[in-house]
Amino acid sequence: MSGPANAATPELAATILLLRDGDAGLEVFMMVRHADVSAFAGAAVFPGGKVDPGDGEAALRAHCDGGEALSEAELALCIAAIREAFEECGILFARAEGDADIIASRPLQRIEAGWRQRLADDDATMLELCRAERLRLGVDLLVPFAHWITPRTQPRVFDTHFFLAAAPAHQRAHHDGRENSDSLWVRPAEAVAEADAGRRAVVFPTRMNLLKLARAKNTAEALGLARARPVVTVQPEASPHPDGRILRIPEAAGYDGNAFIVGPGGVGVRPLIED
Repeated sequence: MSGPANAATPELAATILLLRDGDAGLEVFMMVRHADVSAFAGAAVFPGGKVDPGDGEAALRAHCDGGEALSEAELALCIAAIREAFEECGILFARAEGDADIIASRPLQRIEAGWRQRLADDDATMLELCRAERLRLGVDLLVPFAHWITPRTQPRVFDTHFFLAAAPAHQRAHHDGRENSDSLWVRPAEAVAEADAGRRAVVFPTRMNLLKLARAKNTAEALGLARARPVVTVQPEASPHPDGRILRIPEAAGYDGNAFIVGPGGVGVRPLIED
């Protein structure tokens, strides 16, 4: 079935779920969007954003580890996820040329001071960064996790690919202070519980991916489960409901259920029980 004639063109985007093992189990890094940003204002989100033209520069392939079998589009998504992680939380999945380890905190501080803001302001590209700093991007560290497209009824449509990655132990994630006003490491189930209690705003795709992630006890298990499962595209089909709207998603996508009632503003999500 085709969408409405005035359907928005999907904006290709990449999101990265940074993982670590805390004292109580698996934790994921989340940021709180500023109330005045154009997308997901005030919501707790994962680092991510739109794919930039520079993310698809052909010459970047020579500066990537693990991208040999990827198409141009797939590699651009991975590079966008790496760039967004660097811009939004200071984590850089990259190795110095000739080094097998992810760059350590001291050289990262120098690179961050010279490049993080320039990338965020579109004053530099990832290719320029890699050439100037002699870096190789750690595409091999990203694991595809999910693929969501905004319902076709919405005025702005995102075609978003989600990746998992273990946060480098010697790098510190910290929000940018521009698009995001706060950040935290949180257990996935705890983030959902806070949303259910009204203490935190979480949009529907974020909620569903938190619940999916919560099945794993630790980072290694989360990455292993993601590698073993095919990614099935989810574009929720929306219909009205007295308490808000109904969102239906494919059963094959592997979430707990395929039909949900979502209250106004994305609050009060619950499974739809059909006769």
